Amino acid sequence: LSCRFPGHKELEPLHFPEVAAAASVSWKKVESCIRGTTSLISRSLGNGENIALVLKDIGVLLIEGTRVEIKFYYDFLESLSEQGSLQKALFKVPQLMDMVVSRVSAVASLTFSGRVIIFP
Repeated sequence: LSCRFPGHKELEPLHFPEVAAAASVSWKKVESCIRGTTSLISRSLGNGENIALVLKDIGVLLIEGTRVEIKFYYDFLESLSEQGSLQKALFKVPQLMDMVVSRVSAVASLTFSGRVIIFP
């Protein structure tokens, strides 16, 4: 069962058993964690709060009002690219640096307001 969105985009359901197998935990635990996280994010956004979702080993998803942005860890992007190609891309297109964040950066410093709820 999938949903179709404008622009021919499809939303596929998340299969808890597959995620559970990949994470070596029970599907009930996966379901509980995902539902709890989405509920907390929904409540926070409903209250007009800014949030940052830290995606382990990937980066940080920032949501401030209607602005949604992801900042990737450099080493994550580097792992996706051919050797040295990330350096070349950053040199050729310096604006890409706006999408890169250090693992030691204070998450609140990435926001316009400096106020954010951080989800681990």
